[in-house]
Amino acid sequence: MGGKLPANHHALLSEGKEDETEIFGYKTHGFRRAACVAGYILSCGVLLLVFYWKPAWDVWANCVPCDLEEADVVLLRATDEFQRYTRKKVIWIDLLKLLGAEKPSRIFGTDKDCVISKAIMKPQMRVRYIQVQKIRYVWNISAKQFQRIGSLEDRNTCYEIHRKFGDGLTAQERDFQRLVCGPNTIEVEIRPVWKLLFKEILNPFYVFQTFTLTLWLAQGYTEYSIAIIILSVISIGLTVYDLRQQSIKLHNLVVEHNNVQVTAWIKHEGGRQMASSSLVPGDVILLEGQKHSLPCDALLLEGSCVINEGMLTGESVPVTKTPLPHTENTLPWKTHSVEDYRRHVLFCGTEVIQTKRSSKGPPRAVVLQTGFNTAKGDLVRSILYPKPLNFKIYRDAFKFILGLAMIGVLGLVYAACVYASNKQPVSDTVAMALLLLTVPVPPAIPAALTTGIVYAQRRLKKRRIFCISPQRINICGQLNLVCFDKTGTLTEDGLDLWGTIPCQGGSFQNVHSFSSGSPLPWGPLCVAMATCHSLLVLEGKIQGDPLDLKMFEGTGWEMEEASAEPSKTSTADSCTVIKPGPAASQASVEGIAILRQFPFSSSLQRMSVIVQELGKGSYDLYMKGAPEMVASFCTAETVPRNFVKELKVYTSQGFRVIALAQKALAMGEGADLDGLEREEVESGLTFLGLLVMENRLKSETKPVLEELTGARIRSVMVTGDNLQTAVTVAKNSGMISRSSRVILVEASEPEGSIPASISWQLVEDMHQHSGERKDLGVSIEDTAVPREFHFALNGKSYQVLLKHFSGLVPKVLLNGTVFARMSPGQKSSLVEEFQKLDYYVGMCGDGANDCGALKMAHAGISLSEQEASVASPFTSQTANIQCVPELIREGRASLVASFAVFKYLTLYGLIQFVGTSLVFWQIQIMGNYQYLIQDVCITLVVCLTMSLTQAYPKLAPYRPPGQLLSPPLLLSVVLNVCFTLIVQVCAFLLVRQQPWYSVVRSHRGCPLANQPLFPGLRNGTANSTAQHHRVLSYEDATLWPLVTINCLIVAFVFSKGKPFRRPIYTNYLFCIMLALQLGVTLFLFFADIEVIYRGMELLCTPMIWRVYLLVMLLALFAVSFFVEDAVLQNRRLWMLIKAVFRFRSSSQYRAWQRKLAQDVSWPPVNGREFAEPSKGEAYINPAYEDTDEK
Repeated sequence: MGGKLPANHHALLSEGKEDETEIFGYKTHGFRRAACVAGYILSCGVLLLVFYWKPAWDVWANCVPCDLEEADVVLLRATDEFQRYTRKKVIWIDLLKLLGAEKPSRIFGTDKDCVISKAIMKPQMRVRYIQVQKIRYVWNISAKQFQRIGSLEDRNTCYEIHRKFGDGLTAQERDFQRLVCGPNTIEVEIRPVWKLLFKEILNPFYVFQTFTLTLWLAQGYTEYSIAIIILSVISIGLTVYDLRQQSIKLHNLVVEHNNVQVTAWIKHEGGRQMASSSLVPGDVILLEGQKHSLPCDALLLEGSCVINEGMLTGESVPVTKTPLPHTENTLPWKTHSVEDYRRHVLFCGTEVIQTKRSSKGPPRAVVLQTGFNTAKGDLVRSILYPKPLNFKIYRDAFKFILGLAMIGVLGLVYAACVYASNKQPVSDTVAMALLLLTVPVPPAIPAALTTGIVYAQRRLKKRRIFCISPQRINICGQLNLVCFDKTGTLTEDGLDLWGTIPCQGGSFQNVHSFSSGSPLPWGPLCVAMATCHSLLVLEGKIQGDPLDLKMFEGTGWEMEEASAEPSKTSTADSCTVIKPGPAASQASVEGIAILRQFPFSSSLQRMSVIVQELGKGSYDLYMKGAPEMVASFCTAETVPRNFVKELKVYTSQGFRVIALAQKALAMGEGADLDGLEREEVESGLTFLGLLVMENRLKSETKPVLEELTGARIRSVMVTGDNLQTAVTVAKNSGMISRSSRVILVEASEPEGSIPASISWQLVEDMHQHSGERKDLGVSIEDTAVPREFHFALNGKSYQVLLKHFSGLVPKVLLNGTVFARMSPGQKSSLVEEFQKLDYYVGMCGDGANDCGALKMAHAGISLSEQEASVASPFTSQTANIQCVPELIREGRASLVASFAVFKYLTLYGLIQFVGTSLVFWQIQIMGNYQYLIQDVCITLVVCLTMSLTQAYPKLAPYRPPGQLLSPPLLLSVVLNVCFTLIVQVCAFLLVRQQPWYSVVRSHRGCPLANQPLFPGLRNGTANSTAQHHRVLSYEDATLWPLVTINCLIVAFVFSKGKPFRRPIYTNYLFCIMLALQLGVTLFLFFADIEVIYRGMELLCTPMIWRVYLLVMLLALFAVSFFVEDAVLQNRRLWMLIKAVFRFRSSSQYRAWQRKLAQDVSWPPVNGREFAEPSKGEAYINPAYEDTDEK
């Protein structure tokens, strides 16, 4: 790859988006390709296997760099920290057969500037594309880059969409689009078993394991090899079965999507029934008939629809969709609708439950996105291609295994030298050297490392917590910050009506309490509550948002669906009519018709309706929403002067407060309401009053948050609710202690010449006499800065902070506890910002608007079972936050178990390596049955039972170590290896000094303690004419019990209980098996039964020598246990060592904490700062910029 690379060799795919990828162009080189094929043959497929593991090497070896325009192969590199490579082939589409003599300009008469039009290579009439993670990218010849297709381009204005696509596409346009864009399907292949099997078998470790087992079988070590083969087959079989089941479940989730019948409007032809798989972007579909699932993302052009978006939001609440306006302007349609464009979009996978005709006929929608470009497709892609885990234990494990392999290489050299110096045959030398190479790397490592996770997953399942990403269980053991949604997560889902505070003449009136039992008095406030909602009558039942439902029920009115009004009024919606019910107060009207809705939007924080009293010609507009927002649309004289103070009285007590307003519209009867924009009518309103609703904490919330605080795990609230309400809920739940101060952070965008600013206000709870209301006021103090403080801010301030005050972001996040009025995109951005500070972040939400954050967090826990939660790693069927500490407990126990098993297997391999190396010294090896007892009867059983110890019920105030390559763990391994080395070498040398020692070549009886079995052969050999025995020796008879019982010692020593797991004696199966193994080993050692000794290929030694060995083992156990428990696992000792050597955590948040601890001016109180021009726009978080929920 030497020389200068072509200019357009490298580019970015999906630049600035979540799936941004680097792309490199390559062209296959004939000579290189031939050389690689020869290499495949000569290496017996090893080179091919290496290229399978390293696709980048494959491309570099077979191809030469070239311009992307000429490439037939592209190499993709992820832009994340993992930088994984993927190889993709460039595919050609031949359009001549389809187009014939037809000019492309005629096919794209309506949209000559579209990407597809610019992708046609003339005169060959061909299109180049690549497919990356189910998405097609065509080569744009003019832009000289690969661009995503399968969507209508966002550059179109509202007017252009109506003009270009309002009448649908011609049949030829549709055929062309389908050929280039592909079918409108979300195909999830049920992966064949053979593919899954090969992928699993070709894992590098299993390849090494195959090499090891082949070698052992060649050496006659059949029993253990067969045991490992059986275990591996079971492990691989279970993995393949699990992957296959997941594949089937995902296939079944989307299979119905691909088999929907739709009616498409073909230009010049009219409506035509067709399969949804043939839809293309730009098609117009007619929405009528029974309930059905949407097979694509579509933009509503005419009529209106009621949609169940539970698949996306996790809430099965009907949502009303309105048509895209015909507005003539130059802004792209999404920009024109700002963040509220979603109200016009019908998302794939959501269910149409009701349609409402327009004056032009049935509802019509233009296909916006197809296949995997859709909302549902994106959800499925997030499951198929999950974000890779960045957890040090897995990287450290790989490094650790490489270290063990290096020790194996040293063993190989040692064995080769020993056998060569003793003039052994070359075949024996090679075989023994390779055998010693494999000893330090136990083949059971892959299966053993997953046992702790599997057991933890089973225990979580019993607690109704389900996991689709088991590897994340270990990560849960490292969580030190958890973000919580408020409504439905910390508080109850439903709201209870508390009261209303009517407003007349610009002042608040007496509170009407719903607990009094008296009906709500008739008046404008009652009308607003009865009409200003998005409720529907579906199948005879009123359905909709729980808040709207509660509010409507409080009026005592009833609802019914009526037929469409005559064209002289509104035909955009079929009218919903509400009438006074038996429980309502007496009203002066027969009923009220809701003629037009301007739906609620989280970005606009309001909704409005246009209504008409039955029998009258005048129209009224009613609005409800966030109090501050509604008040801004009212005339100043109608808003009470004490509005802010009165609002804080209730929000400070945790109440949910909604404001209502009204306006009489100056329009005559028969006015066209369809063409009205909300901006035309939402002004000059009369303030009607406040509706106060109570949102109670769930009973589990406070104890759980107290438990997390006790475990030093930060809790953060991320909600779309009012800031004051959120602060109060945080205090009532214990998230903010009563002794702590709250600092409100308010940031403002630049206005004209005034730069962006940020202010800090200290909030103080002013407790009055018991029984009186608490008021939340601003206390202006110049006294000392509070020691314990929490920042609270809203989504708008968070946005300004990211854009204009990048230097303050980590400072605010360190103590930021309440984030209110946060959009879905901002929630995801916040989680990402916490992760940048090296926090391990958990996110717990009910699924509504939390999907992005649930996917972004290290551990996302959904309390919803809707389809939206599929992308969340964890789902709890118990709808409260009790699942969070449960998950952390199991995560900690699983992590500690994984470390323990890993340490045990490392020590087991090294203990066996030392013993084997010593017997190699005299050209011998331990017997097959000796190895079999160590490998199968002890190690496999230990690995399968050690992780059964359950999690400790109380969360410790610190986390378990998250690194394998940490000083305590490395010291534990090194010291235990040293102890083993000392004991085994001493025993090896001492046995040769015993008076009864001799070199034997066959089984004999037990020698006496003070003389050899064959006098006169002390320095010679017994039966010297016999052939040298590969196993029998007093050294082997001495080392085997030391190695075997040493394995049991480290198994016991490493099975630590508290503080993350229950005591070892609670793991009954492990204790019983350990005692049984020790008993059997001691029996074999002390039995003096010749049949057993012959079978085990052991020599009998004097009883006194066996007692000496037992004493040595007891001393080894005592030293090992003391060092592990009293030194290496002594947290206080390590904290002291860190203090003495001034060790500092490298985590970003720790570094900032140390820095701010020295800053006497932090936190700022009752101050204001302005952004410096040089720092303005210095930091724009892409995760925030794309605020749409993916």
